[in-house]
Formats: sequence, C-alpha cells, structure tokens
Amino acid sequence: MGLLDSLQPWHWLILSLVLFALEALGASGFLIGAGIASALMALLLWLVPSMDWGVQLMLFGIGTLAMTVAWWKVFRRYNEQTDHPELNNRAVQMVGRVIVLEQPVSNGQGRIQIGDTFWKVRSETELEVGTTVVVSGCDGMVLELTPKE
Repeated sequence: MGLLDSLQPWHWLILSLVLFALEALGASGFLIGAGIASALMALLLWLVPSMDWGVQLMLFGIGTLAMTVAWWKVFRRYNEQTDHPELNNRAVQMVGRVIVLEQPVSNGQGRIQIGDTFWKVRSETELEVGTTVVVSGCDGMVLELTPKE
C-alpha cells in the first residue's frame, strides 16, 4: 500500500500516455475514455494534492466509465462518417464497368472473371460469349448484368 499512498500527478500522466499509445495500436476507441480520465485525474490531483489513493482510484473508475460512455454515445459517430462509404465493398465498385463476356450466362446465372477474381453474375436475359455487358448493380457479392446498348 505504500506505493499507492505516494501516487503523484505524473503517475496519472504516464498512465494516460500509455493508454493513448495502446489506443493508437488499435483498441477502436475503447481506451480513449480511460486515457482522458487518467489525464483529468492528474489535473485533479495537482489541484488537490492531499487526495487519498482510494478516492483517486474511485474517481478514475467513474471518470473512465463516464468518458467511455460519452465516446460511444457522442463521438464515435464522427469516426464512422466517410466520403467513401463503399470503399471496402468490391461488388459495388464494379457497378458501371463494361465487360465482354468470355462465358455465356444461361438460365439467368453465370460466372465471369474481372481481373484476378471470379464473380457470380445474374442477368434477366440469356447472354452469349462475346456480348458486351454493363454491371448494373449487385446483390451481396452477385453482380447483375445488362447488355450494353
């Protein structure tokens, strides 16, 4: 208990830096609340240096909980905003591509190769080899084809 009795503001600052460093490694926002609470605890202990270690740990726990809830409720949605919402959806990125079929599409289904990837495709019409088609949409990872006019 002697170590806990000698907690200083710089201990809390070091903990804060360690938590932010761990957050930078990919904790998805989970450690931000604890890092902020630790920094606030350093400030509070600097203002009230006679604070007991039990009170410090209790305030740190409450602060961590409050900051983490605030992160998930308020600030997290700003992280999820993007100019490219379909960045990792390869099927959506294929929409609008013009392709010449190397295999027929019969009974409304088939397979095509775009680059190094084979895609399942669907079409409302029968499509022969050599037909120029446009990827008009997708349903999950199935591309929808229409003949190019």
